[in-house]
Amino acid sequence: MDANAPRSVVNRAIGAAMLDIDTYEEVEADTTATAQAGLVVLAVAVASALGASGEGSPGMAAGVLNAFAGWLIWAGVTNLVGTRLLGGTADWGELLRTLGFAQAPGVLLVLGIVPLLGGFVQLGVGIWILVAGVIAIRQALDVSTGRAIAAALISMAFVVAAAVAVGIVLGTAVGMASLFTG
Repeated sequence: MDANAPRSVVNRAIGAAMLDIDTYEEVEADTTATAQAGLVVLAVAVASALGASGEGSPGMAAGVLNAFAGWLIWAGVTNLVGTRLLGGTADWGELLRTLGFAQAPGVLLVLGIVPLLGGFVQLGVGIWILVAGVIAIRQALDVSTGRAIAAALISMAFVVAAAVAVGIVLGTAVGMASLFTG
């Protein structure tokens, strides 16, 4: 295999989950990796739905829609916050790719199906995705870790507020995990 050829989606997802900065730089620069990032988001949404089965889960289709909506909105809001407020340089596609791959640890949400383990898995994976998200934002925006944390927190606060508002209007409950992981 050509040393310059892009890695597979699985290898990239593992690299992203391992918080490998080179992986984030690779997917940021590879404009063809957006579909791969979408596959990661889909895999995480399915894993999350399977792991939450029997817990009042919104179902597979709703989980996938939530995951993709959360991904698109998080990347868009982060792009606005990061470039307009925090001086970063990125486009929406770069953030889509890096934030999509940052969700890779979410495949472990399937372990939520194990009794008594679900809550611990959700907490651990949530923290892991947050850390990966900060790295993804830092690499995509080319900003300091502090600015990446600020961008992540501001954009997540906006996404959560918007999801809660939509949930109130529609009369549905929206869980924090479903915003980013289906």
